[in-house]
Amino acid sequence: MKKLLLLLLAQSFFMTGCSTVAAGGAEITGLSLLNDRRSRAAILADEAIEDNAAAKLNAYYDFRDKCHFNITAYNGAVLVTGETPKEEFRSRIIDVVRVIPNVKLVHDKLTIAKPSPFNFRANDTLITGKVKTALTQIPGFDASWVKVVTEKSTVYLMGLVHRNEGSAAIDATRHQSDVNQIITVFEYID
Repeated sequence: MKKLLLLLLAQSFFMTGCSTVAAGGAEITGLSLLNDRRSRAAILADEAIEDNAAAKLNAYYDFRDKCHFNITAYNGAVLVTGETPKEEFRSRIIDVVRVIPNVKLVHDKLTIAKPSPFNFRANDTLITGKVKTALTQIPGFDASWVKVVTEKSTVYLMGLVHRNEGSAAIDATRHQSDVNQIITVFEYID
């Protein structure tokens, strides 16, 4: 099984057909630049926000070892998900993220709890994959318009969408197994 997973991972690296632009360790494909509704500058700013937040937060020993958090940026809006054992840690994490350059808005979805176990996170990854696949099945919809984040079976949908597109994304997500809740963090363009 491990060999199969490694083979699939290696294959994904070699089968990318678009050129990429490095952005602080993140990858932006030519296809995502073509279809994304954000400007190239906004995409790069979002990647910089995520990288900057990771570097700053991981520098704190107590955050790195006692908390589980994910920072996701889309058009300057930042979604902070995960778990932290203390309210004090949650407040400090949000305070660090708020002052990062180009952050317009912070959606604090951290919960006060022990960090989730690896098997929960692995299931979240599977749910995210199912939702992304479902988004590609929506007629006239480009899945690159929506960023999908899953935390403890709660799916967060971020993106620049028209209201009818947001509704279609919600409906497609609703029909996926293991989704407990859907939270939208859309920026509507109509």
